[in-house]
Amino acid sequence: MAEASSSSAPAPPLDPEAIAAVADAAPPEEMTLVAKWKGQDYTVQVVGDDTLGELKRRICEVTGVLPKRQKLLYPKFKLMECEDSVLISSIPFKPGVKINMIGTVEDEIFVDQEDDPDILDDYEIGQNEATAIKDKDVYKQKLKRRASQYKIKILNPCRKGKKLLVLDIDYTLFDHRSSAENPNELMRPYLHEFLSAVYAEYDIMIWSATSMKWVEMKMDQLGVLGNPNYKITALMDHLAMITVQSENQSEKKTFDCKPLGVIWAQCPEYYNETNTIMFDDLRRNFVMNPQNGLVIKPYKRTHSNRKTDHELVKLTQYLLTIAELEDFSKLDHNAWESFTENAKRRRHR
Repeated sequence: MAEASSSSAPAPPLDPEAIAAVADAAPPEEMTLVAKWKGQDYTVQVVGDDTLGELKRRICEVTGVLPKRQKLLYPKFKLMECEDSVLISSIPFKPGVKINMIGTVEDEIFVDQEDDPDILDDYEIGQNEATAIKDKDVYKQKLKRRASQYKIKILNPCRKGKKLLVLDIDYTLFDHRSSAENPNELMRPYLHEFLSAVYAEYDIMIWSATSMKWVEMKMDQLGVLGNPNYKITALMDHLAMITVQSENQSEKKTFDCKPLGVIWAQCPEYYNETNTIMFDDLRRNFVMNPQNGLVIKPYKRTHSNRKTDHELVKLTQYLLTIAELEDFSKLDHNAWESFTENAKRRRHR
């Protein structure tokens, strides 16, 4: 295996126009690839406009090895030197040739996640750019495939007539970078009060860009799962995300996002774009659904900010105020604070 790697040719550079060009091409052809790990073969399905990062997600689904822990080896091609944004169609995969994977399933989940891309500074997405991304056929097809492949972890039944609130974890509900002896010290102030209050009008789903084990551990340690005052409808992890590329011609960037269409496709009788809102500290995570996203102020440095952070109190008022509306898609969530203040003034007239 090492000999094959040392004699391989340099990986071809990623064409900056490659992903955008695929959007105008014919529907991609599905490929079946075999990954070998610890002596066992795992079959995964991808298409040409998927990226290497998405291939790693598929491998993670069948092996449990997180994408960032995977090292992929392929004869005469240096996969390990490729960026995750490289298109599968640009890699010379041949029928019958296996991908060898080196990686370890994480036993200790509560670790520093500095390499997690969603902890990095947010990449700002303009409104016009977001519209261009979400309207591209290539990403609509990716969303369709993800919705058919991914299985949402349902914990409690969806409730007819309720709106849907989708929540991020890191820096939204939890300061995961500060140190503390007890995870509860890193919990955002008023979290349980917030969830208890909005549960009257909203089903609640948790969607994190980390692994499901990490999601379950965090929520369990914070007392969110099994809380007697509210119920979490479902959990989602990084495997439900898709990879897209920005339309900024001067600085194209490839990144993962959380398309709400995965939820809407699997629960169409309950949720859609008119009754769903998502909170995340990263704007790019709802680039496929910009009208449904609210950028929450990141919760960091908990030991300094615990006594002054009232974000969830204010957002409780906003959610309960808009709950009576028929269509969320017409709201400008960027102006949520002024909307709440105006509603408060109208009530006191």
